[in-house]
Amino acid sequence: MQNFFSFKYVFRPKLFTAMRGYTMERFLQDAVAGIIVGVVAIPLAIAFGISSGVGPTEGLVTAVIAGFIISAFGGSKVQIGGPTGAFIVIIYGIIQEHGLTGLLIAMIMAGILLIIMGLFKLGNVIKFVPYPVIVGFTAGIALTIFTTQMNDLFGLGITDAPADFVHKWICYGQHWQDVNLWSFGIGVASILLIIFTPRISKKIPGSLIAIIVMTLAVWLLRKYAGVTCLTTIADLYELPHGMPAPHLPAIELQDGQTQLMLIQDLFPAAFTIAMLGAIESLLSAMVADGVIGDQHNSNTELIAQGIANMVVPFFGGIPATGAIARTMTNINNGGRTPVAGIIHSIVLLLVLLFLGTLVGMIPMACIAGVLVMVSYNMSGWRSFVWLAKAPKSDFIVMLVTFVLTVIFNLTVAIEVGLLLAVILFIKRTNEATVIRTFSDELDPSKNNDIRLHGDDLEMLHIPKHTEVYEIDGPYFFGIANKFEDISRRIGMDGQKVRIIRMRKVSFIDSTGIHNLEQLYQRTQSCGIQLVLSGVNHHVFHALEKAGVVKLIGRENIRDHINGALARAAEIVGEETNKPPK
Repeated sequence: MQNFFSFKYVFRPKLFTAMRGYTMERFLQDAVAGIIVGVVAIPLAIAFGISSGVGPTEGLVTAVIAGFIISAFGGSKVQIGGPTGAFIVIIYGIIQEHGLTGLLIAMIMAGILLIIMGLFKLGNVIKFVPYPVIVGFTAGIALTIFTTQMNDLFGLGITDAPADFVHKWICYGQHWQDVNLWSFGIGVASILLIIFTPRISKKIPGSLIAIIVMTLAVWLLRKYAGVTCLTTIADLYELPHGMPAPHLPAIELQDGQTQLMLIQDLFPAAFTIAMLGAIESLLSAMVADGVIGDQHNSNTELIAQGIANMVVPFFGGIPATGAIARTMTNINNGGRTPVAGIIHSIVLLLVLLFLGTLVGMIPMACIAGVLVMVSYNMSGWRSFVWLAKAPKSDFIVMLVTFVLTVIFNLTVAIEVGLLLAVILFIKRTNEATVIRTFSDELDPSKNNDIRLHGDDLEMLHIPKHTEVYEIDGPYFFGIANKFEDISRRIGMDGQKVRIIRMRKVSFIDSTGIHNLEQLYQRTQSCGIQLVLSGVNHHVFHALEKAGVVKLIGRENIRDHINGALARAAEIVGEETNKPPK
């Protein structure tokens, strides 16, 4: 128990173990990988910052600070942290409702939640989020990101586009005549460059090539062709001029609002940020483990994610998590220790310090093209199609989560999706659990807990006035009432013993225990003795702790069906396991 709550025991950054026997050759490989992934992260950090409703500086700051912390203190050797597309929707919504201050407070709260999750070793639990739920909200986020980029991709010039999905598309339809063909051309050209660059070289990221080529193209068009209708980052945002100094976020309260009320209002958003961060980072770490043959520490990873999201707000950044695409880029280019991730953050810091002017020259249509490809790669449409061929219930869970993500928000989608998944799991477990009834004989060849003597394979006789019930599956709240209904339907006239065979009951919960107590009381009132058979150690301990063993009597709880039948024969006054003459 002491180790369970020990921070030292839970928090074990991979950096410390990775540095044992570290060589110059290994450093050079990590350095190359770190530089490449840092270059890859530049357009993504800028794009995610802009599309989240803040700016390029905030995206880069997040990638620098969060990238460094996640690599230095995380539980994965190769995880690359930073802003990701998954957060765009939730960030934009928070800013719209609570402003930038609300976002910063929500991030600090999310960081605290992530640290608590790590300390209480919930990292392994999060891995069990159902696959249809993950596919549903990931595809929903991708569609939402795609939707938000139509304004810049087509150069519509809309400054007050609605926040919700449906009205946003209605607004686009109302401004279709304002399409800027120059912006659309730059956007399409950016998409084509991203698509075709890997066919020439997989080492150079297509998004980087697109940004360099399109930025140069727009500069030439402005300078020599007089094309002034192309919007750049500098036209809309303040350019980055170095690393911002840390500062305390100013808490601005509305009339009649207290700090506690603000925290209560922001808690759902904070919870969503924490859950998204945990799920995406651990999924990324799991994928990375499969490639490099390592095993990450999920709880350490959660703590590092929490620290990063608590620190970043003080620099004006946005939520961060492990990024699958950047992590895979790191691995594919030779990164094998957290040093690569640290170098990646240094590369981004240099961009912040010295290349702010160049960043401002990037056209917004190009950024939109980059994010269109991000949304496509994020959509997981192949998984979507595959789930359409899976069991109908899984497809329904995925579809509901997808629709709720698009129409409402991620908080609602995750909550409802998980609830549906739990309900369906209970339904499937209930359907899979079988209850059998025997009243005459048992076949030893089909019952592996029967003790056979020599070559005696005769059918085991069930004593008169005795019924045997076998529960094949867990005895939990989903099956307890089912068993009770079956036991009620069986006629109790003339019965003296009821054997409950529990050899295949892997666990029992409080509802099952309560159900068993009620069954005992009902049988006792009818003059019937309850006998349990094949109770495993864990189930026996639960029954003993709840007082059921004492209630039923230790003599009426047997390890094997042979003993239970012998006990029944003793009660009814019949010779053991011998049919009456």
